[in-house]
Amino acid sequence: MSNASLPPDRSTDFVRARALVLEHGWNATAYQVLNPGLTHWFSAKGDALVGYVLSVGTRVVAGAPVCAPERLPDVVREFNDDAERHLHRVCYFGAGDRLEEHLGATNGWSTASLGAQPSWNPAAWPEIIASKASLRAQLNRARNKGVAVCEWSASQVEQSTDLRRCLAEWLEDRPLPPLHFLVEPDTLGHLDDRRIFAAERAGAVIAFLVASPVPARNGWLVEQIIRGRAAVNGTAELLVDATMRALGASGAQYVTLGLAPLSRHSRFDRRRMAPWLRVVLYVARAHGRRFYNFEGLDRFKAKFEPHEWEEIVALANRRSFPPRALRAIAGAFSDGSPVWLVLRAVGKGIRQEVRWLGL
Repeated sequence: MSNASLPPDRSTDFVRARALVLEHGWNATAYQVLNPGLTHWFSAKGDALVGYVLSVGTRVVAGAPVCAPERLPDVVREFNDDAERHLHRVCYFGAGDRLEEHLGATNGWSTASLGAQPSWNPAAWPEIIASKASLRAQLNRARNKGVAVCEWSASQVEQSTDLRRCLAEWLEDRPLPPLHFLVEPDTLGHLDDRRIFAAERAGAVIAFLVASPVPARNGWLVEQIIRGRAAVNGTAELLVDATMRALGASGAQYVTLGLAPLSRHSRFDRRRMAPWLRVVLYVARAHGRRFYNFEGLDRFKAKFEPHEWEEIVALANRRSFPPRALRAIAGAFSDGSPVWLVLRAVGKGIRQEVRWLGL
């Protein structure tokens, strides 16, 4: 095992991990396994990869094992055995259909529904735009204000300070401090396989989008849409439109905008979950708006008329989904204690309000 936080040119494990992702990455989150902060576990044969964060004694796995489909049962067994030897529990976040079907038929595993993600075949994207007057209006609104989108090369990104300025503005204006794990904010340091689309107005970058490959599905995950303070209405929609058209033109067959936490478009039968978990998720959606706009994100992604909503579930190696697993997931995203994250968010909000009042 090794830590993937080392710079790519200094980590042989990163090179091994990237090769496996580019060969077998099927989950939408497969490429995010390469993000900083994840530990990489390799199978004994060297033909499989698992990326995880250790949180409250639980290995919170990013997606599913990256391997050939026929190897999945053996790799899951080998990884679980290794976790047990280290007295660790296992929780797969964003497991995907393949792993859910396999472990769903295995005794001792439980499931929690945590949201849904929309997906498209980008070849049909022009039809969606043609049928949605409201989307066309948003695109025209941005264009009429002089916004244009183009794809940037890696060298352009590396030489530009505008993208990092946009990112800094976006992070500063978020209610929550930066999250990590599968929502790592700083992806600009590793552009080998990603595609970057920038929105410019009057010669200045006002927003950008980062797309990461889903190699085994000939697809892409829109990992980030970052808007600077100068972004005008319709900028995000224009970025999505340009990206969909470019990916479709290059032959992609699958694009997702990623997880919408606690999405109303989930069709998971919540009766399968423990009562305590249903209550916690309901409270989180109803009262977490101060820190995270679940409803707004869900509506934003839904307005693009997805072809499908894929379930995002967590799988834990206990017969009933344990509170400890949910705490471990929260800890993975918050890079520590979720309680401390909330306290930092409250402090950040107070500081912003003091600045606004000029005190």
